[in-house]
Amino acid sequence: MSHQKLMLPAIYLNKLDIKETELAIKIVKDTFERELAQNLRLQRVSAPLFVRPETGLNDDLNGVERPVQFDIADLGADVQIVHSLAKWKRLALQRYGFAPDTGLYTDMNAIRRDEELDNLHSVYVDQWDWEMVITDAERTLDTLKATVRKILFALRCTQDTLHQKFSFLRKVIPEDIYFITSQELEDRFPLLTPKQREDAIAKQYGAVCIMQIGGKLKSGQKHDGRAPDYDDWQLNGDILIWYPVLDRAIEISSMGIRVNAESLTRQLKEACCEDRCSLPFHKMLLDGRLPLTMGGGIGQSRICMLLLEKAHIGEVQASVWPDEMIQQCEANGIHLL
Repeated sequence: MSHQKLMLPAIYLNKLDIKETELAIKIVKDTFERELAQNLRLQRVSAPLFVRPETGLNDDLNGVERPVQFDIADLGADVQIVHSLAKWKRLALQRYGFAPDTGLYTDMNAIRRDEELDNLHSVYVDQWDWEMVITDAERTLDTLKATVRKILFALRCTQDTLHQKFSFLRKVIPEDIYFITSQELEDRFPLLTPKQREDAIAKQYGAVCIMQIGGKLKSGQKHDGRAPDYDDWQLNGDILIWYPVLDRAIEISSMGIRVNAESLTRQLKEACCEDRCSLPFHKMLLDGRLPLTMGGGIGQSRICMLLLEKAHIGEVQASVWPDEMIQQCEANGIHLL
């Protein structure tokens, strides 16, 4: 049961009432969206809530999540609610004619029906999804690191703006971020689980980017699952922030340099998904008809949680929760919207 996964802080002080919370949410979202666009040279675009499954545009996440699917009468076909817009964004960059070192961002709303509900996970997903065109020479870890630092800078600017209105809120975004590969992390903490490793390294450094996620490590295990057809597993990363309220690391972004034809072929083979080569999106990529890109998703509600010192994602977004979880939250001063 999901309520059994609920984390209850030993001492929790809800510093903002509901009206103040809504005001703070708007400050955070407006500020971060502006800072992200300026720092990465992104233009806002509109994006779909659902796509046709035969296009291959939906994100398969870890390969086991079921998309929400429904039929459209006039279309005479089914469509799927997106899990993310990783592939759609790359196609949009090609269609809209974006030049290198420019890109797009959008509000991504999704439904993930198979999420295990807890303090950080909701059926309703809201992200800033972004994507930018890069050159072949920019397909490096140095490019990834430089972009991560720009995102962290945008977060710090947002934190500072929020602090002007609510100075009593604690600042949780540090000045710098530590980079480590998933294999280096396993080597450092071989006896810990991947989640325990994330907590350990984030607590030590405050902010960390774990790179090269998707392939098997020396132990034979993966640090985490990744779909084989958007991120290059050698050039991606997750941004995590240490969060004292819950005494754990919180992932705020999964991002990376996207696959080219070579890495797509290799990863599809490794994942036993070579049948996807016949899908329209994948054929365009293999034929060299899509630009080289990098991009990611940044959790809107998770950033609001962090900056507003909330203990549950349901305090900053309206969703649905098990009755037992709602009751436990109320009994502990956690007021879900």
